[in-house]
Amino acid sequence: MANHKSAEKRNRQSQVRRLRNRMNRTQMKNMIRKVNEAVASGSEEAAKEALQQAIPVIARTASKGTIHKKAASRKISRLTKSVNKVVTAA
Repeated sequence: MANHKSAEKRNRQSQVRRLRNRMNRTQMKNMIRKVNEAVASGSEEAAKEALQQAIPVIARTASKGTIHKKAASRKISRLTKSVNKVVTAA
């Protein structure tokens, strides 16, 4: 337990940040899941649409510091490659 006033405040701040990061990460994961489901279904239009919605969410998650910038870039790149496979196969 925190014993000092500043430590108590730091504890409150970290709890708020933890919840905010968790919300951002969950939102990002849900968008990635939608893209993967669209790719799995083989629907070209649905995959493109889901990717266009997912890219800004992933970038926003990185800009807020919840995930690293390069991790976001890697996620976007891999999703784009998977969508492109569906597009070229169709």
